[in-house]
Amino acid sequence: MLKEKVEKALNEQINAELYSAYLYQSMAAYFENKSLAGFAQWMDRQADEEMIHARKIYDFINERGGRVILSGIEKPKNEWNSNLEVFEDSLAHEEKITAMINKLVSLADEEKDYATKSFLKWFVDEQVEEEDSVGEIVDKLKLVGDSTQGLFMMDDKLAERKKTNAAEESVE
Repeated sequence: MLKEKVEKALNEQINAELYSAYLYQSMAAYFENKSLAGFAQWMDRQADEEMIHARKIYDFINERGGRVILSGIEKPKNEWNSNLEVFEDSLAHEEKITAMINKLVSLADEEKDYATKSFLKWFVDEQVEEEDSVGEIVDKLKLVGDSTQGLFMMDDKLAERKKTNAAEESVE
């Protein structure tokens, strides 16, 4: 059975994950409007992943006898000054999510909720990967600068990101 503080924090994390999906979908729409289909596809895939993350937490709460309480999702930003700014915002957002996950792990530890702590290990590892992949794109966008050719090459590369299979995202 989930303790009340842990259940509340997990519900807040569901909201954060759903907001993440909403934010990434807004970023995808921004790139679609800029005719950067590869960038848009990358963000679409990111939004898909965030929905899977929210669902994992949703299912975990139910498995532990808790109650999922959904709350309103904040409106995401929809305008940026550059492609680089979009990914810098994405990186800052992933760092914020990492901090939230870390707080959840600490709370689970304080509450001696070892099942939740074990469950959250996957998210800790996932956030390392998330920050690394977005950080790499930020670095490349800085290298590309104003190069149209470099931007088109990155757009082609980002288009290679495949749709996430929910089974591949399973918690082990």
